[in-house]
Amino acid sequence: MSPRKAIRIAHSCLADPQRAVEELALGLQHADTTLVIFFCSNSYDRTVLASEIRRRFQGIQVLGCTTSGEIGGAGLRQQSLVGVGFSAPDFIATSGLIPNLQQFRIAEGHALANELLYGLQDRVTHLNAENCFGFLLIDGLSVREEQVTHAIQDALGNIAMIGGSAADDLQFHKTYVYCEGDFHADSAVLLLVHTSLPFKIFKAQHFEPTAERLVVTLADARRRVVYEINGLPAASEYARLIGVSADALSPAHFAAAPVVVSIDGNYYVRAIRSANQDQSLTFYCAIEEGLVLRVALGVDPIESLQQVFAEIRAEIGQPQVVVACDCVLRKLELVQRGLTAQAEQILSDNRVIGFNTYGEQFRGVHVNQTFAAVAIGAVDRCGEDD
Repeated sequence: MSPRKAIRIAHSCLADPQRAVEELALGLQHADTTLVIFFCSNSYDRTVLASEIRRRFQGIQVLGCTTSGEIGGAGLRQQSLVGVGFSAPDFIATSGLIPNLQQFRIAEGHALANELLYGLQDRVTHLNAENCFGFLLIDGLSVREEQVTHAIQDALGNIAMIGGSAADDLQFHKTYVYCEGDFHADSAVLLLVHTSLPFKIFKAQHFEPTAERLVVTLADARRRVVYEINGLPAASEYARLIGVSADALSPAHFAAAPVVVSIDGNYYVRAIRSANQDQSLTFYCAIEEGLVLRVALGVDPIESLQQVFAEIRAEIGQPQVVVACDCVLRKLELVQRGLTAQAEQILSDNRVIGFNTYGEQFRGVHVNQTFAAVAIGAVDRCGEDD
């Protein structure tokens, strides 16, 4: 006999926002649904979408964000709506909004995290890192991910948090998170989830550093713009190191040859967003003068995905769902290399739902070109949910 279904997933590719939300609701809603997380294309009319979500999911905690691609049962898609629903009593969740990120202060992050922690502690016993995790969605154009992520993880202590930066189909105009019944720009939403089910927070990336060193010698840290690398115009020097002309630089090059920084012995990607007319480079992540970077080259992304999911299954069994924040540059690389179908099969086999981001958060660090996720197993590790 299969265990009771505690998690439901749905994916709508309908263009009309009302019909898309209706299809999502049919797949996710149940008498005991307590939490819904969704990811939506920036192409939807957000006013209509928000109205329909409020109407269809009355009494249910709902949060989400805009994307640069959606991941779900229909594969790796654009212009779609994907979601996951969690049921009580297996899941107890609380969430809150941080508005006005341009004026963000560390104390605000501490305050929200502590408020949510205290709220959960009043509803469950023995709240700890084994039965609780955090999930953060944040405006991907706010340039505040580092500060917000660090502040919240600091307050959460050993309760692990992952997250993703909302996106807008590579338009870089405006990104939104959804919380408290509406979409919000320049904002972040934090979710804390307590569950009786086994889960695993993890990340995957498929790059190895080379010997090529890049020293940031002139930068605007606030805007994440690098003007000089190794004392030379940044775009030209980066292009030289990867063997192309500066005029030819494109997102495909940034995806295939990112730069990485070493933090506590581990390498993290600092992805390039764009090459600018003044020969500067704009990054997705924090960058500052004196930072030493290395050009990285990729290993097989399919093999990397297969390996990480094999490790997850060995630890918690076949996942009921994997909620993933996957960098848009990883998707661009899959498309460029003709690997989309293989990746879709792996993601489908492991019940992955999620979105393509402008950045990922992993245990207090804002990263790029990374697959950051939480995998949730079944009650009976010997069985599998249908």
